[in-house]
Amino acid sequence: MNPLNQHSQSSGYMGLLQRQQSGALHQNSPYESFHSEASDFPQFNSQTSPINVGDEEVRPEGVKAAKGKRSNAKGKSVADITTVWEMRKDDLDRKEKQSKLAILDTLLVKTQPLTAAEEEAKNKLLAQYI
Repeated sequence: MNPLNQHSQSSGYMGLLQRQQSGALHQNSPYESFHSEASDFPQFNSQTSPINVGDEEVRPEGVKAAKGKRSNAKGKSVADITTVWEMRKDDLDRKEKQSKLAILDTLLVKTQPLTAAEEEAKNKLLAQYI
């Protein structure tokens, strides 16, 4: 086959691809001929070794690692759990009482006549807290 006569080589897409590949093997990379200040950077397609970070930079702990380290009720005594439960129960009781007193306050301040349901709720709350 005569390389000067392109019609003698295989035609079509595969022939074009083969000619381009054979031509690229004998030529330098187009990026090597480009003169710039940053000539010490490797080409984009070359594999470079990972950049080492100095020992002074410490990465923060990941979320999964932090969750894995924390204690999930391991080592807690029954007394600790009971104490926390009692505090939560007292807090809920206090919030319930505040809510009921707020309803009673609203009913006592109302200037319009109360409905039967409102009157019944007011009397029930008065009996409970007074």
